[in-house]
Amino acid sequence: MIDAKELTYSYSKGKKNAIEQISFSVDEGEAFALLGPSGAGKSTTQGILTGLLPIQQGEATVAGTDLHHLSRSMFNKIGVSFEQSNVYGKLTALENLEFYRKLFDGSAIDPMTLLKQVGLDQVADKRADTFSKGMKHRLTFARSMINQPQIWFLDEPTTGLDPAIASQIKQIIKERKASGTTILLTTHNMVLADELSDKVGFIIDGQLKLVDTPRNLKLRYGEKLVQVEYKTEDTVKSELLSMVDEQERKRLGDIIHQYEIETMHTREATLEEIFIKVTGRGLV
Repeated sequence: MIDAKELTYSYSKGKKNAIEQISFSVDEGEAFALLGPSGAGKSTTQGILTGLLPIQQGEATVAGTDLHHLSRSMFNKIGVSFEQSNVYGKLTALENLEFYRKLFDGSAIDPMTLLKQVGLDQVADKRADTFSKGMKHRLTFARSMINQPQIWFLDEPTTGLDPAIASQIKQIIKERKASGTTILLTTHNMVLADELSDKVGFIIDGQLKLVDTPRNLKLRYGEKLVQVEYKTEDTVKSELLSMVDEQERKRLGDIIHQYEIETMHTREATLEEIFIKVTGRGLV
């Protein structure tokens, strides 16, 4: 459903590329998470794949459409939920969705059904410019579903939402994925990516460093990590050490010989810890 080959993009001639030779594919019904900190190239990649940015170098197809030759049929098949909400402030929530569904060919989901799903049905007749940032974000999310997209692009779908609403949004994503929707998620939230994705790609400084399933990454890294807590003179310290790194194995031996051990156990690595080890960078 999505196939990207060696995508390269620069916002200004002579400047460093925002992304460089990005290649990955997403199969039908699969959820793929593009993970990285702000400025890593996630939004640029999404912009190209949704037709908002032109292809400068490389090849890409989305829903069978060559992105060098955009077509109306592709836009009928995709939905996009932006991190920065861009709803019409002078229109009500209901009017926003009613207007947007007229842009698509074919059937659409009833706007009130969508507003109820995201908890905005009680404010359906209120203008969007009276909404909080989180409410606008939910309206943007609801709007992205109205044409029942085959491919769903989600940019930080739970940003700025309280835990209860975020849980509700995640459940909607899971249900649409179970129904066969192909999903490209761009986020810096590793917990969200771990929960929702079949595959993840680590992107940093415009380069895709690694693509694999969360399970494979944890199997590869998780069984070789040791969490150790030990007493010093006035406090208890904790370190997470890799058993495949010679210096860290030596460090564990030094700790065992020099300090009183409080606890020591192997544990599964989180995606964020794996990201840091693979890229050498954090997520902020």
